[in-house]
Amino acid sequence: MTSTLTPATDNSRTLREFDSYDEAQALVDRLADAGFPVERVRIVGTGIRVVEQGADRMTGRRAAGAGAIAGAWFALLVTVLLGLAGLGPAWPAVLVASPVIGALWGAAFGAVVHRVARGRRGFAGGRDVQADRYAVEVQDGYVDQAARLAGIA
Repeated sequence: MTSTLTPATDNSRTLREFDSYDEAQALVDRLADAGFPVERVRIVGTGIRVVEQGADRMTGRRAAGAGAIAGAWFALLVTVLLGLAGLGPAWPAVLVASPVIGALWGAAFGAVVHRVARGRRGFAGGRDVQADRYAVEVQDGYVDQAARLAGIA
């Protein structure tokens, strides 16, 4: 499998460090706007940590509700795609019935998965990866150009 990303190399130098990702991204945006080959730039976070904020307790009822919503949307998507492929005159009835059936299956699946997990994931929350510092690094041979375009030189 090939990647379109520039592989991390040891032949790069830090152009500038920032306390926030947004500041580092703004510098890379300025370089891109100036026509700099941004495939020669990377943002490296150091002091990485994962922060998970609990939002609410996950109950069987909540798991079933989330499953119902996901199931209804999935069934609706499949129905619309099949309808575009030509379900015929029954398509409007299927369009109405499929989200209901999907919601029932999704609710059942969500409740069963929650029950099988036995409270190992007893809360709902969101995860975020954060870093203490963000370094904008540029490959050797391009550092002077990047510094000049960024107004750092």
